[in-house]
Amino acid sequence: MAAAAIISAGSILLAQRTYPEELAGLWELPGGKVHDGELPAEALRRELEEELGVTTAIGPRIGVDVHLAATGADSERYVLRAYLVQLIAGEPRPLEHADIRWFTVGELRDADLVPNDRVWIDDLVRSMREHV
Repeated sequence: MAAAAIISAGSILLAQRTYPEELAGLWELPGGKVHDGELPAEALRRELEEELGVTTAIGPRIGVDVHLAATGADSERYVLRAYLVQLIAGEPRPLEHADIRWFTVGELRDADLVPNDRVWIDDLVRSMREHV
């Protein structure tokens, strides 16, 4: 799985989840699953086009791997990785989320983030401060 840290003018774009029920209303870095045979950068570009309607350039990894337990009967485990992402074309729209919003450093620290993305807060803040 791949997540996008889209940073512009010192703010980061977060998307508000609509499902599953236990995560609905929480904020997350946009992104999604990497399909078999797909590179993480390809998957992230595809997911961001589907979820936000934007064209992007995928940059370097940020933060550590986050190991996720698969849901349902599948015993397979997933790894979530975050990447710095640059918007190339389009204005982000919440095509698959309840809402999207740009968060400042202070707002990010107080945001109601999904637990998996909280692991990266210090890395995200550092990157946000570098992209002011």
